Amino acid sequence: MDTKILGNKIAMARKEKNMSQAQLAQLIYISPQAVGKWERGESVPDILTINQLADILDVDLNYFSENYPSQNERAGLKSIGPIENSAPFDQADIPEQLNTFKGSNLSQTDFAGVTAHHTKFVANSLSGSDFSGADLTGSLFKTSDVRDSNFEETNLTDCSFSTLDLSGSDFNKAILIRTEFNRIGLGKVKFTDLTMKDVKLRMIDLKDTVFQKCTFDGVHFKYCDIREMSLEDLTFIGVRFDRVSLEGVTFKDSILNNVSFIPSFSLTNKYYRAIKTIHFDNVKMDKLTFASLKGLGADLSEVTII
Repeated sequence: MDTKILGNKIAMARKEKNMSQAQLAQLIYISPQAVGKWERGESVPDILTINQLADILDVDLNYFSENYPSQNERAGLKSIGPIENSAPFDQADIPEQLNTFKGSNLSQTDFAGVTAHHTKFVANSLSGSDFSGADLTGSLFKTSDVRDSNFEETNLTDCSFSTLDLSGSDFNKAILIRTEFNRIGLGKVKFTDLTMKDVKLRMIDLKDTVFQKCTFDGVHFKYCDIREMSLEDLTFIGVRFDRVSLEGVTFKDSILNNVSFIPSFSLTNKYYRAIKTIHFDNVKMDKLTFASLKGLGADLSEVTII
């Protein structure tokens, strides 16, 4: 596609949202100068960023195609209409406008204690917001800045966090059931005094994430980086470490019951070496987990079988 045409489309969609280059840049964690280069046709965003732009600018992904009819470009820009006056309604009858926050600056917003099922937070600035005690069952957080937010005692059952930054956030006593975390920043995030039930964590760097007083029940770690992590004094039940980078991780004083360590494609010398670097000091584990790790050459000399 002609880079100038793509740049013009980005600029047009951005202006339709009354958004500056700096505001757009902040939402996708790049510099305003990079946005300027796109709009002048000097460079182009990659495919992942184009998907983010579609969400943030509220356009169909096809809008960025060279063949998208020019007379329909403005029609491709969707907007949220006004909320009509109506009689009082229950939570189940909340109109879509109240359950969708898109492309907004909501930094340090107070959502504490709200009930907002199936709410969509897409392409927002939510840094420093307070969701403590809220019931957000079935909600979606996507392509947003959610750094340093408070999710203490928040009900996040069936919620999805995708392609965003949660760095510095607090999940103390949060309810995490079937919650999904996909391609997100979890640097210095604290998960404390909680149970993760059937949670999925995919393609995440967890090395700076803190887990304390946690039980992992049916959790699936996939393509995550947990190298050198301290996973001490935790409980793992039916957990899968699927193609995870795990060199030097320590499970000291933890309980492992029916835990699987799944390598990439096939067992390699590199994977065997990684398994040998894991610390299982004073760990309690069931016989099947013990046998599996023994076959991979793990040091189980300090393990107690339960």
